[in-house]
Amino acid sequence: MTEPTGAPVQGAGVDLAAGGSPRGGAWYLVRLCFVASLGGFLFGFDTAVISGTVSMIERQFALSKILVGWFGSSALLGCIPGAALAGWLSDRYGRKPSLIAASVLLFISALYSMIPPSFAVLTWARALGGIGVGMASVIAPMYISEFAPARLRGRLVALFQLSIVLGILVAYLSNWLLSQYRAGYPEAVADPGFFQWIMVNEAWRSMFGMETVPAAAFFLLLFIIPESPRWLVKAGRDERAIRILTAVEGPAARAEMAAIRGSLAQETGSIRELFQPGLRLALIVGVGLSFFGQLTGVNIVVYYGETILKGSGLATSFQWMVVLGLVNFAGTVIAVWKIDSWGRRPLLIGGMAAVTVALGLVGLFMLIQAPPVLVALLICAYMGFLAVSICGVIWVLTPEIFPNRLRGRAASIATFVNWSTNMLTALAFPWYEAAFGTHTAMFTLAGVCAVATYFFFKLVPETKGRSLEEITRQLSGGR
Repeated sequence: MTEPTGAPVQGAGVDLAAGGSPRGGAWYLVRLCFVASLGGFLFGFDTAVISGTVSMIERQFALSKILVGWFGSSALLGCIPGAALAGWLSDRYGRKPSLIAASVLLFISALYSMIPPSFAVLTWARALGGIGVGMASVIAPMYISEFAPARLRGRLVALFQLSIVLGILVAYLSNWLLSQYRAGYPEAVADPGFFQWIMVNEAWRSMFGMETVPAAAFFLLLFIIPESPRWLVKAGRDERAIRILTAVEGPAARAEMAAIRGSLAQETGSIRELFQPGLRLALIVGVGLSFFGQLTGVNIVVYYGETILKGSGLATSFQWMVVLGLVNFAGTVIAVWKIDSWGRRPLLIGGMAAVTVALGLVGLFMLIQAPPVLVALLICAYMGFLAVSICGVIWVLTPEIFPNRLRGRAASIATFVNWSTNMLTALAFPWYEAAFGTHTAMFTLAGVCAVATYFFFKLVPETKGRSLEEITRQLSGGR
């Protein structure tokens, strides 16, 4: 979007969510981005909460390593269709209604993950929540990018990644606190009531149940934000779109409206265009970011980090997961702070080179059986470098590089690849680790990261400070 002029916004005091005149200004932009970013918080919480439950679930249901992998990847089974459908749903019905649907799925999933009578019901409840996570992972950053001025878009969309890692951190902290409560009851409570059942005897239930609180908050807050102005223009609701744009852009809103109309008028093709020469590079970059983003092993650590650290000899694995979450959060803050001043490429390429080295050292230290604390510190460094690089950049770049009218469906393709790769790594890791050793898994990931760094260096463009329309022209061979 074009840069705001800083002029005062007219028409303050009317509810924009209902389509009235704008309340106006930067504060309004921050508020709607905050609400959309709650989708990222739930994304992070939902994916990380599992780390504290794996060992308890494995013991209670006597799971094989294959079934442990199935449990770890069950939510991802839902993420794949959720991401695949998100673009079509958000293009057909709007960004806001699609996010509301995602919040409902997340709440139902959290509730039924807390009270399942069997392992099968638990995995299907997790898969249902995965549909909501997959939808939010596509629609929320796209929604933010469609509001954000060009000079702020990187930081505002990176807030989505910041909210993801905040959700991860809160999940780790919640798991640790609940494990401390459970530790006060060394023996299971005989004939427990509901509270003691979910807090002590089967504490993994309370860990999953905690997600109902942010899911309910997300659902309620979505009703106070407006629809995306870009989607409204595409749907022919120009009057409402200009009111919302004025709230963010001020007097520049009409120029922005003209730019959106112009980009829509020029894009008359279908999704098949993404596979043709003009837009093939954008698709390759988007898919490559998603594919390599998961093969860095980031979610292997998020899902199985507690068992990896415990297996290396650490007795305080829950506490170290909180430290890992803090490092992840700090690295993401740096990425949000610097992504619009340093640019996407320096953060992505430099950070991935450091990730490659860190993973190689983790594998080496595990191989020579170095002190567990050193292994834990290296894993924290690895997570910090990931947070500064691809984990922050991917959510900014993916919605930036696709044309306006195809953005929803194109982002779904890239995010579909993200979740598919995520599921395969989560499913395979417990077996791969048991068969070849954790150190071999780390060396394998380091090799993949080296290839990814080269791919990013050769193909990923710099998009800092450019409008979405300018980026589209660049990737399609225009000027």
